[in-house]
Amino acid sequence: MSRRKTERLLNLVVCLLATRRYLTAEQIRRAVPGYPDSDEAFKRMFERDKEELRELGVPLEVGSDQQGGGGEEIGYRIPPQAYELPDLHLTPDEAAVLGLAARVWQRASMADAASGALLKLRAAGVETDATTAAGIEPRVGAEDPAFPALWEAVRDGRPVTFGYQGVGRTSAARRHLEPWGVVSRRGRWYVVGHDRDRGQTRVFRLSRITGEVRPDGPPGTVTVPAGVDVRRLAFDMGDPVTEPRPAAVRLRAGAAQGLRRWARDVRPSGAGGWDGWDEATLTFRDVDRFAPYLARFADDVVVLDPPDLREAVIQQLKAILAAAPDDGRAGDMDKAAT
Repeated sequence: MSRRKTERLLNLVVCLLATRRYLTAEQIRRAVPGYPDSDEAFKRMFERDKEELRELGVPLEVGSDQQGGGGEEIGYRIPPQAYELPDLHLTPDEAAVLGLAARVWQRASMADAASGALLKLRAAGVETDATTAAGIEPRVGAEDPAFPALWEAVRDGRPVTFGYQGVGRTSAARRHLEPWGVVSRRGRWYVVGHDRDRGQTRVFRLSRITGEVRPDGPPGTVTVPAGVDVRRLAFDMGDPVTEPRPAAVRLRAGAAQGLRRWARDVRPSGAGGWDGWDEATLTFRDVDRFAPYLARFADDVVVLDPPDLREAVIQQLKAILAAAPDDGRAGDMDKAAT
Protein backbone atom coordinates (compact mmCIF):
# COMPACT_ATOMS: atom_id res chain seq x y z
CA MET A 1 0.00 0.00 0.00
CA SER A 2 1.43 3.40 -0.97
CA ARG A 3 2.13 6.05 1.64
CA ARG A 4 -0.43 8.40 0.08
CA LYS A 5 -3.17 5.80 0.28
CA THR A 6 -2.18 4.82 3.83
CA GLU A 7 -2.45 8.45 4.95
CA ARG A 8 -5.81 8.90 3.23
CA LEU A 9 -7.27 5.79 4.87
CA LEU A 10 -5.92 6.83 8.26
CA ASN A 11 -7.46 10.27 7.86
CA LEU A 12 -10.75 8.66 6.87
CA VAL A 13 -10.74 6.46 9.97
CA VAL A 14 -9.90 9.44 12.19
CA CYS A 15 -12.78 11.47 10.77
CA LEU A 16 -15.34 8.70 11.04
CA LEU A 17 -14.23 7.68 14.48
CA ALA A 18 -14.04 11.21 15.91
CA THR A 19 -17.43 12.44 14.68
CA ARG A 20 -20.49 12.20 16.89
CA ARG A 21 -22.88 11.97 13.95
CA TYR A 22 -23.01 10.56 10.44
CA LEU A 23 -20.81 12.34 7.88
CA THR A 24 -21.99 12.61 4.31
CA ALA A 25 -19.71 11.80 1.41
CA GLU A 26 -19.35 15.51 0.64
CA GLN A 27 -18.35 16.32 4.22
CA ILE A 28 -15.77 13.53 4.08
CA ARG A 29 -14.49 14.80 0.76
CA ARG A 30 -13.88 18.27 2.22
CA ALA A 31 -12.26 16.99 5.44
CA VAL A 32 -10.02 14.18 4.19
CA PRO A 33 -7.03 15.21 2.06
CA GLY A 34 -6.12 13.11 -0.94
CA TYR A 35 -9.45 12.83 -2.73
CA PRO A 36 -9.70 14.12 -6.34
CA ASP A 37 -11.78 17.14 -7.40
CA SER A 38 -13.73 15.22 -10.05
CA ASP A 39 -17.06 13.93 -8.78
CA GLU A 40 -16.79 10.61 -10.62
CA ALA A 41 -13.17 10.05 -9.59
CA PHE A 42 -14.02 10.83 -5.95
CA LYS A 43 -16.98 8.45 -6.00
CA ARG A 44 -14.87 5.58 -7.34
CA MET A 45 -12.03 6.20 -4.89
CA PHE A 46 -14.37 6.58 -1.92
CA GLU A 47 -16.14 3.32 -2.78
CA ARG A 48 -12.76 1.53 -2.93
CA ASP A 49 -11.71 3.04 0.39
CA LYS A 50 -14.93 1.96 2.10
CA GLU A 51 -14.48 -1.57 0.80
CA GLU A 52 -10.87 -1.65 1.93
CA LEU A 53 -11.77 -0.48 5.43
CA ARG A 54 -14.36 -3.26 5.70
CA GLU A 55 -11.77 -5.81 4.52
CA LEU A 56 -9.43 -4.55 7.23
CA GLY A 57 -12.12 -5.18 9.83
CA VAL A 58 -13.04 -1.54 10.48
CA PRO A 59 -16.74 -1.41 11.52
CA LEU A 60 -18.04 1.19 9.05
CA GLU A 61 -21.63 2.11 9.88
CA VAL A 62 -24.05 3.61 7.32
CA GLY A 63 -27.03 5.70 8.37
CA SER A 64 -28.48 9.21 8.72
CA ASP A 65 -29.76 11.62 11.36
CA GLN A 66 -31.61 14.93 11.43
CA GLN A 67 -28.56 16.85 12.61
CA GLY A 68 -26.11 15.17 10.25
CA GLY A 69 -26.26 15.21 6.50
CA GLY A 70 -29.65 16.74 5.96
CA GLY A 71 -32.30 14.34 7.15
CA GLU A 72 -32.41 11.25 4.98
CA GLU A 73 -29.07 11.77 3.25
CA ILE A 74 -26.79 8.80 3.77
CA GLY A 75 -23.80 9.29 6.05
CA TYR A 76 -20.99 7.25 7.57
CA ARG A 77 -19.32 6.84 10.93
CA ILE A 78 -17.34 4.34 12.99
CA PRO A 79 -18.89 3.58 16.41
CA PRO A 80 -16.07 3.81 18.97
CA GLN A 81 -17.49 0.95 21.02
CA ALA A 82 -17.36 -1.32 17.96
CA TYR A 83 -13.87 -0.19 16.96
CA GLU A 84 -12.18 -0.43 20.35
CA LEU A 85 -10.55 -3.65 21.44
CA PRO A 86 -11.99 -5.59 24.39
CA ASP A 87 -10.05 -5.65 27.64
CA LEU A 88 -6.67 -7.25 27.12
CA HIS A 89 -4.64 -9.12 29.69
CA LEU A 90 -0.98 -8.71 28.88
CA THR A 91 2.11 -10.04 30.56
CA PRO A 92 4.63 -7.40 31.75
CA ASP A 93 6.89 -8.21 28.79
CA GLU A 94 4.03 -7.84 26.29
CA ALA A 95 2.99 -4.52 27.82
CA ALA A 96 6.57 -3.25 27.63
CA VAL A 97 6.81 -4.15 23.93
CA LEU A 98 3.55 -2.35 23.14
CA GLY A 99 4.68 0.69 25.10
CA LEU A 100 7.93 0.83 23.15
CA ALA A 101 6.08 0.50 19.84
CA ALA A 102 3.75 3.35 20.83
CA ARG A 103 6.70 5.61 21.62
CA VAL A 104 8.43 4.76 18.35
CA TRP A 105 5.52 5.96 16.20
CA GLN A 106 5.32 9.35 17.92
CA ARG A 107 7.28 10.99 15.07
CA ALA A 108 5.33 9.32 12.28
CA SER A 109 4.36 11.79 9.59
CA MET A 110 0.84 10.36 9.51
CA ALA A 111 0.17 11.82 12.97
CA ASP A 112 0.28 15.33 11.51
CA ALA A 113 -2.01 14.33 8.66
CA ALA A 114 -4.53 12.86 11.09
CA SER A 115 -4.50 16.01 13.21
CA GLY A 116 -5.08 18.09 10.08
CA ALA A 117 -8.15 16.07 9.21
CA LEU A 118 -9.65 16.76 12.64
CA LEU A 119 -8.99 20.49 12.28
CA LYS A 120 -10.88 20.51 8.97
CA LEU A 121 -13.83 18.74 10.57
CA ARG A 122 -13.98 21.27 13.40
CA ALA A 123 -13.68 24.16 10.95
CA ALA A 124 -16.69 22.77 9.08
CA GLY A 125 -18.72 22.82 12.30
CA VAL A 126 -18.61 19.07 12.92
CA GLU A 127 -18.15 18.18 16.57
CA THR A 128 -15.33 15.71 17.21
CA ASP A 129 -14.27 13.63 20.16
CA ALA A 130 -10.60 14.45 20.74
CA THR A 131 -10.09 11.69 23.29
CA THR A 132 -11.34 9.04 20.90
CA ALA A 133 -9.14 10.27 18.09
CA ALA A 134 -6.06 10.29 20.32
CA GLY A 135 -6.55 6.59 20.91
CA ILE A 136 -5.55 5.77 17.35
CA GLU A 137 -2.99 8.51 16.73
CA PRO A 138 0.40 6.95 16.00
CA ARG A 139 3.08 7.68 18.56
CA VAL A 140 6.78 6.90 18.09
CA GLY A 141 9.74 8.68 19.67
CA ALA A 142 12.79 8.12 17.48
CA GLU A 143 14.71 11.41 17.50
CA ASP A 144 17.30 10.63 14.83
CA PRO A 145 16.47 12.69 11.72
CA ALA A 146 17.33 9.73 9.49
CA PHE A 147 14.72 7.46 11.10
CA PRO A 148 11.61 8.32 9.00
CA ALA A 149 13.40 8.07 5.64
CA LEU A 150 15.09 4.77 6.53
CA TRP A 151 11.91 3.27 7.90
CA GLU A 152 10.09 4.17 4.67
CA ALA A 153 12.96 2.72 2.61
CA VAL A 154 12.73 -0.58 4.52
CA ARG A 155 8.97 -0.61 4.08
CA ASP A 156 9.18 0.10 0.34
CA GLY A 157 12.20 -2.13 -0.36
CA ARG A 158 14.13 0.83 -1.76
CA PRO A 159 17.94 1.33 -1.77
CA VAL A 160 19.24 4.53 -0.15
CA THR A 161 22.38 6.63 0.01
CA PHE A 162 23.58 8.87 2.84
CA GLY A 163 26.63 10.47 4.41
CA TYR A 164 28.11 8.54 7.32
CA GLN A 165 30.74 9.64 9.82
CA GLY A 166 32.20 6.54 11.44
CA VAL A 167 34.06 6.28 14.72
CA GLY A 168 37.39 8.09 14.58
CA ARG A 169 36.52 9.89 11.33
CA THR A 170 36.58 13.67 11.03
CA SER A 171 34.45 13.76 7.88
CA ALA A 172 31.51 11.84 6.43
CA ALA A 173 31.75 9.34 3.56
CA ARG A 174 29.00 8.58 1.05
CA ARG A 175 27.43 5.14 1.59
CA HIS A 176 25.00 3.13 -0.57
CA LEU A 177 22.79 0.67 1.27
CA GLU A 178 20.07 -1.89 0.60
CA PRO A 179 18.24 -1.57 3.95
CA TRP A 180 16.74 -4.68 5.56
CA GLY A 181 15.54 -3.29 8.87
CA VAL A 182 15.79 -0.54 11.49
CA VAL A 183 16.50 -1.82 15.00
CA SER A 184 16.82 -0.26 18.44
CA ARG A 185 19.67 -1.45 20.66
CA ARG A 186 20.62 0.00 24.05
CA GLY A 187 18.68 3.18 23.36
CA ARG A 188 20.24 3.73 19.92
CA TRP A 189 18.87 3.11 16.44
CA TYR A 190 20.67 1.14 13.75
CA VAL A 191 19.91 0.27 10.13
CA VAL A 192 20.97 -3.16 8.90
CA GLY A 193 21.44 -4.09 5.26
CA HIS A 194 23.71 -4.85 2.33
CA ASP A 195 26.45 -2.25 1.86
CA ARG A 196 26.94 -1.90 -1.90
CA ASP A 197 30.26 -0.08 -1.43
CA ARG A 198 31.77 -2.91 0.64
CA GLY A 199 29.77 -5.78 -0.82
CA GLN A 200 29.01 -6.93 2.73
CA THR A 201 26.31 -6.96 5.37
CA ARG A 202 26.78 -3.86 7.50
CA VAL A 203 25.17 -2.06 10.44
CA PHE A 204 25.03 1.74 10.56
CA ARG A 205 24.18 3.85 13.59
CA LEU A 206 21.52 6.44 12.74
CA SER A 207 23.03 9.17 14.93
CA ARG A 208 26.16 9.10 12.75
CA ILE A 209 24.27 9.66 9.51
CA THR A 210 24.80 13.20 8.24
CA GLY A 211 22.57 15.15 5.90
CA GLU A 212 19.60 13.75 4.03
CA VAL A 213 18.88 10.07 3.38
CA ARG A 214 18.05 9.91 -0.35
CA PRO A 215 16.54 7.15 -2.50
CA ASP A 216 19.14 5.29 -4.58
CA GLY A 217 16.90 3.09 -6.70
CA PRO A 218 13.27 2.15 -7.37
CA PRO A 219 11.02 0.63 -4.68
CA GLY A 220 10.66 -3.12 -4.55
CA THR A 221 14.27 -3.80 -5.53
CA VAL A 222 15.54 -4.71 -2.04
CA THR A 223 14.81 -8.18 -0.73
CA VAL A 224 15.79 -9.41 2.72
CA PRO A 225 17.64 -12.72 2.29
CA ALA A 226 15.85 -15.77 3.64
CA GLY A 227 16.81 -16.68 7.18
CA VAL A 228 18.31 -13.28 8.01
CA ASP A 229 17.68 -12.15 11.61
CA VAL A 230 18.01 -8.37 11.38
CA ARG A 231 17.85 -7.86 15.13
CA ARG A 232 20.56 -10.43 15.77
CA LEU A 233 22.79 -8.77 13.19
CA ALA A 234 22.32 -5.41 14.91
CA PHE A 235 23.30 -6.92 18.24
CA ASP A 236 26.27 -8.85 16.86
CA MET A 237 27.62 -6.20 14.46
CA GLY A 238 26.56 -2.96 16.17
CA ASP A 239 28.87 -0.75 18.17
CA PRO A 240 31.15 -2.93 20.31
CA VAL A 241 32.02 -1.98 23.85
CA THR A 242 34.96 0.34 23.22
CA GLU A 243 38.02 0.78 25.37
CA PRO A 244 38.36 4.06 27.28
CA ARG A 245 40.16 6.83 25.39
CA PRO A 246 41.88 9.96 26.69
CA ALA A 247 40.68 13.43 25.71
CA ALA A 248 42.81 16.55 26.08
CA VAL A 249 40.77 19.70 26.83
CA ARG A 250 41.24 23.29 27.99
CA LEU A 251 39.08 24.51 30.88
CA ARG A 252 38.47 28.14 31.71
CA ALA A 253 39.92 28.93 35.14
CA GLY A 254 37.29 28.68 37.87
CA ALA A 255 34.72 27.06 35.53
CA ALA A 256 33.58 23.56 34.46
CA GLN A 257 33.80 22.14 37.96
CA GLY A 258 32.09 18.92 36.95
CA LEU A 259 34.77 18.22 34.36
CA ARG A 260 37.51 19.11 36.83
CA ARG A 261 36.25 16.44 39.22
CA TRP A 262 36.15 13.99 36.32
CA ALA A 263 39.64 14.85 35.02
CA ARG A 264 42.64 12.61 35.50
CA ASP A 265 44.85 15.68 35.99
CA VAL A 266 44.51 19.46 35.70
CA ARG A 267 47.42 21.83 35.07
CA PRO A 268 47.75 25.55 34.16
CA SER A 269 47.99 26.41 30.45
CA GLY A 270 49.31 29.86 29.65
CA ALA A 271 50.93 29.16 26.30
CA GLY A 272 49.71 30.52 23.00
CA GLY A 273 47.51 33.27 24.43
CA TRP A 274 45.55 30.93 26.69
CA ASP A 275 46.17 32.79 29.97
CA GLY A 276 43.45 32.03 32.49
CA TRP A 277 42.96 28.49 31.19
CA ASP A 278 43.91 25.04 32.45
CA GLU A 279 44.61 21.87 30.53
CA ALA A 280 43.03 18.59 31.62
CA THR A 281 42.91 14.96 30.55
CA LEU A 282 39.52 13.22 30.58
CA THR A 283 38.57 9.62 29.83
CA PHE A 284 35.57 8.66 27.66
CA ARG A 285 34.21 5.78 25.57
CA ASP A 286 31.42 7.10 23.31
CA VAL A 287 31.90 10.22 21.16
CA ASP A 288 28.17 10.55 20.46
CA ARG A 289 27.36 10.75 24.16
CA PHE A 290 30.40 12.64 25.39
CA ALA A 291 30.33 15.44 22.79
CA PRO A 292 26.86 16.79 23.75
CA TYR A 293 27.91 16.73 27.41
CA LEU A 294 31.04 18.78 26.69
CA ALA A 295 29.06 21.19 24.53
CA ARG A 296 26.88 22.03 27.54
CA PHE A 297 29.86 23.88 29.02
CA ALA A 298 29.87 26.16 25.93
CA ASP A 299 32.80 28.62 25.91
CA ASP A 300 34.29 27.27 29.15
CA VAL A 301 35.69 24.17 27.39
CA VAL A 302 37.86 23.72 24.28
CA VAL A 303 38.62 20.21 23.03
CA LEU A 304 42.16 19.66 21.77
CA ASP A 305 42.24 15.93 21.06
CA PRO A 306 41.16 13.41 19.73
CA PRO A 307 40.08 14.86 16.37
CA ASP A 308 36.74 13.03 16.14
CA LEU A 309 35.65 14.27 19.59
CA ARG A 310 36.79 17.80 18.76
CA GLU A 311 34.84 17.78 15.50
CA ALA A 312 31.72 16.40 17.21
CA VAL A 313 31.81 19.15 19.86
CA ILE A 314 32.34 21.83 17.20
CA GLN A 315 29.27 20.60 15.32
CA GLN A 316 27.24 20.66 18.54
CA LEU A 317 28.29 24.25 19.29
CA LYS A 318 27.63 25.41 15.73
CA ALA A 319 24.13 23.95 15.92
CA ILE A 320 23.53 25.84 19.19
CA LEU A 321 24.83 29.10 17.66
CA ALA A 322 22.60 28.66 14.62
CA ALA A 323 19.48 28.10 16.74
CA ALA A 324 20.00 30.71 19.49
CA PRO A 325 19.93 34.53 19.30
CA ASP A 326 23.16 36.42 19.97
CA ASP A 327 23.29 37.05 23.73
CA GLY A 328 26.75 38.60 23.78
CA ARG A 329 28.63 35.32 24.16
CA ALA A 330 28.74 34.51 20.46
CA GLY A 331 32.36 35.58 20.15
CA ASP A 332 33.50 33.25 22.91
CA MET A 333 31.33 30.46 21.53
CA ASP A 334 32.92 30.93 18.12
CA LYS A 335 36.34 30.62 19.72
CA ALA A 336 35.30 27.40 21.46
CA ALA A 337 33.95 26.04 18.17
CA THR A 338 37.20 26.52 16.26
